[in-house]
Parts: sequence; structure tokens; C-alpha cells
Amino acid sequence: MGGTGVAIAHPGAAGTSNPAMLAANHHEWSDDFAMVLPSVNARFADDEETVDQIDRIQETIDAFQQAQSNNNVSGARQNAGQLRDQLNAFDRDTVRVDAGLGLALAVPSPNFAVGFFANGNLRATARGEFDESDEALLATLENGTPTELATADLDQDLQSRGKVLASAVSEAGISFARSIELSNGEQLQLGVSPKFVQLRTFQYTETVSGFDDDNFDAEDAETTKNRLNVDLGAAYSFGQQKQWKAGAVVKNLVPMELDSARSKPLLEQQRTLEVGPLITTGVSHIGQHHVVTAELDLTKNEAFGYEDDTQWLALGAEFDAWRFAQLRAGLRHNLASNGDSNGIAEDTQATFGIGLSPFGAHLELAGLISDTEKGASIELGTAF
Repeated sequence: MGGTGVAIAHPGAAGTSNPAMLAANHHEWSDDFAMVLPSVNARFADDEETVDQIDRIQETIDAFQQAQSNNNVSGARQNAGQLRDQLNAFDRDTVRVDAGLGLALAVPSPNFAVGFFANGNLRATARGEFDESDEALLATLENGTPTELATADLDQDLQSRGKVLASAVSEAGISFARSIELSNGEQLQLGVSPKFVQLRTFQYTETVSGFDDDNFDAEDAETTKNRLNVDLGAAYSFGQQKQWKAGAVVKNLVPMELDSARSKPLLEQQRTLEVGPLITTGVSHIGQHHVVTAELDLTKNEAFGYEDDTQWLALGAEFDAWRFAQLRAGLRHNLASNGDSNGIAEDTQATFGIGLSPFGAHLELAGLISDTEKGASIELGTAF
């Protein structure tokens, strides 16, 4: 449903969407207990086949070195020209992978609701960077003399690089919520989620000739920070039958920052992972067989890697077929997209999903698609 949840979250999702929704009115078949175990999602963006390009570049380097050792002058020249074209095409190409895992338990109630949640989200980006010194080197080798070809050492001379930049945010917390009666007789739900948060960054840069997946876990490329933080939420029902809901949440009330390591073996500029505060508001209309909702981020989420900042405007809808199946769709647009992200563009995304919920158990399947990205998620749980 476009990533929405502030004004519609069911009890199992309230801890991470809006803790106040734990104390809101829910359908009678889901207002006593909820469990999510687990929720898994993944997204992938690679329009330029960046990983395959690195493999092909390394294969061409190996072919040049083989021709070099066999005194194959024409073959070495051909490989040098091919490598020059590959490195030019590789420049600024980016691939990104996102993965997330979560679980939750909740006991909703208007008087005093409590829940537990834990989740982790990883974003890893790999990017190519062409060094202009390689243009001159390979142009020379493309028409090089036998001596120039025999003495070339691409493992040492090539300066074009592959970069890996990753961030992970993990959190575990407890949510509390209750409904408060206002002077006009209306009900206001308030919620709070104190939590433990861990930030982690990873930055690794290496020349294309030495780029190796096995080096990604190097300790000197990683930084971490732990801190206690808190989310605050509110929800309000209105309308003659309380079919409308408005919600607001502030996530990570205490700002957190973590600088990346200076990537080795090639020293790289430090980047800063910034988390919160993120303020989101939403409104929904909920009926017996439908939900429609709109949601807006009031603050911008600063990008850490090679991508746009994000500030989402989202729409979502659900049709419920007598509690046994749910059809969902959503659309969200990034108001902070500037078209010059120097990497993965975050613009407009469409989502779709289906839920199956026989006898209190539920299975949720969803997909995401945009011009640059594809994703999927699965969630298992129960509610009664």
C-alpha cells in the first residue's frame, strides 16, 4: 500500500509504523493479539548490470595478461582497446541491494496496549568510477610497441575503481499506547516506543583489477554506533461512524549520526549516515471491506549512498474480501528527488500485494516496481 501505515497500521505493524495505533479501534477479529514472525523484504536496482561489468573487466584484464605472457602483440592491443571501452562504460554505473527482516508481538487495547518489535534493514551500493589516467594508458597500449605491451602491469597501473558503500539500521523496542477521552467526548490515542538502535556503515574502495567480494567484511572499513532512542505517535478517529482516522508519528526523536570509515586500501572521503527525526502524517478512511489512505513525510531523509534524498507522498488502498483475502495497491512519489542523484534515482514507485488470512493466520505477499527498482516482501503472522 505504498509503504503507508501511520493512520492504518494493524496491531502487528503499529510498533514500527505508529505506536498509537495499538490503542485505536480495530476489527473484532484482530483486536486481542497479533504476531508477525517473520517479515522479510528485498529490493534490487541495477539498470547497468554493474556487477557483471566488473566481472567482464577482470576477464579482459586476465586476457590481456595472457596475451602478454604469450607475446601476442595483436591480442594484447585488442584487449587494451576493449578494456578502455569497458571502463568508460563502467563510469558512474551503480547497483543497489536492500534487505529487511522484522518480527513483532502486540496486545492492543484502548486502555493500555503493549507491543514488542525488532527489525533490521540493510542497504548496500556498488559503483564504478573511471580514472582519466587509464584513458591515456590504454590508448597507448592499444597501439603500443611490443616493449610497451610486455612491460605494462595493469594490476598496478590501472586506477579506475569499484566502490562499495553500505549502511544498516537495527532496532528493538517496546511500544506502549492508550486512548484518552477528550473534553468533547472524542478519543485520542497516544503511543510511545522506547528502543535500542544500532547504526552500522561499511565503505570499501578498490581498483577494478583487485576488486574482490571476499574483502567486503574487512573490519577497518566498518563503523558502528549504539544508542537508545524513541518514537512518538498519535492517532485520532472522526466522522459519524469513526470511519476516518488521522495519524502522526515522529521516528527517532533523538538525532543520530555515524561517520563511515575512510575506505582502505584507497583512502576515500568519509560519509555521514543520518537517522531522524522523521515526521510523517497520514489520513485514512476505513470501511467494512475497504481501506484508502494518504501519507506525507514532513521531513526529508538524507541519503547516505549514491541515491536521492527521500520525502515520500504515498497513496494506498485495500479491498477486503470477507476477511479471507485482501487485495492491495499503492503509489508513492519522492518529493525530494532532484534528477541528479549520481546513482540510483528515487522517483515514483508502484506497489501491489495480496493477503490471505484464513482462521486468524495470515500470509502477506507484496511487490514493488519503478523505473530503476524491483522488490518483493513476504510476511507471516496471526491475529485474533
